[in-house]
Amino acid sequence: MKYSFMTFSCPQLSLSEVLELAKNTGYDGIEPRLVSKHGHGIETNIGTVTRRAIKQQVAESGIALACIATSCRYADPDTNQQNIDDTLKAMDLAADVGASRIRVFGGKLGDGLSREAAIDLVAESFQTVATHAQDRDVTVCMETHDDWCNPAHVAEVMKQVNHPAIAVNWDIMHPVRMGFATIEESFEILKPWIRHLHVHDASKETGKLVPIGEGFVDHRRAVELLLSISYDGYLSGEWINWDDPYESHLPREVATLRGYELYSR
Repeated sequence: MKYSFMTFSCPQLSLSEVLELAKNTGYDGIEPRLVSKHGHGIETNIGTVTRRAIKQQVAESGIALACIATSCRYADPDTNQQNIDDTLKAMDLAADVGASRIRVFGGKLGDGLSREAAIDLVAESFQTVATHAQDRDVTVCMETHDDWCNPAHVAEVMKQVNHPAIAVNWDIMHPVRMGFATIEESFEILKPWIRHLHVHDASKETGKLVPIGEGFVDHRRAVELLLSISYDGYLSGEWINWDDPYESHLPREVATLRGYELYSR
């Protein structure tokens, strides 16, 4: 099992500092978040020379770019084309800097758009970019998030697209939080397409982030299920605007996850 964290844990740090932090706290990779003014400097507007330098820097660090986290979303017809264009740019960036995955959203449904029409629109969007993704050896991972927390809806998109370069980023919290599915049910629905994970725990009463194992999300069960399919992607910690400093939560959270993995093997 491989572990990474999104740069929301340490948005002020440079790429060198994030890579060093990952190495020192026991992670295998990092997940840079785009368009959030993070200090890592990985954005779609950087040039070819900078991209090459980043790829070399990452390779020499021994820490992987597990995924590039984008804001791309497709379920609103008014913004759909711009987001497709942004997806293509993010794919090229990922390929150029050495990341094999990008994270995208389904997004909030456009005004008056039915669920069925939204599924068709998101699937068509992925079909539009799938060949380019495959050509760049990048997998586009749709997150169980926003208006797509129900894993059954995400699975319907995947079935329509039916392309190896289009997959799922299983955020294990949101389907449970929204009451759509348990960990086991989500896994069974999404199992054929899971290529990336977001992990984090929260209080059932307040919804605020808490250390893994202290909230309502059964990470141990998620790890057991992933081991059953020999999952070879990353479990990526997403800790946004958390008061707990990265010096505390990063080593603690990965230690808990690795403990679950050891217990489950």
